[in-house]
Parts: sequence; structure tokens; C-alpha cells
Amino acid sequence: MATIKPRQSEPARWYRRLGWLVLIWLGSVLALGVVAGALRLLMHAAGMNSH
Repeated sequence: MATIKPRQSEPARWYRRLGWLVLIWLGSVLALGVVAGALRLLMHAAGMNSH
């Protein structure tokens, strides 16, 4: 009877992992900037000015 060996995937390279880390970090920073900008616009529209 033939046995089926489990398929072993090649471990991810360090630069691919680092790339994903940077991509996720950059996406979260951009999302935070968009939210902060939207809040700033809403506050400015409501008459809340910083000066």
C-alpha cells in the first residue's frame, strides 16, 4: 500500500516576512492618517479651530 507524504511547503523567506510587516505597518499608518484628517475636517466644519 502506498503512503502519501504530507506536502511540506517551503518556509517563507525573511525578506517576504519583512515586506509583509512593512506593508501592514504602512497601511495602518495611512488608515490612521485618513481617520485623523476626517476628524480634523469635521471639527473644522463644526467651528472648532486651533487658533
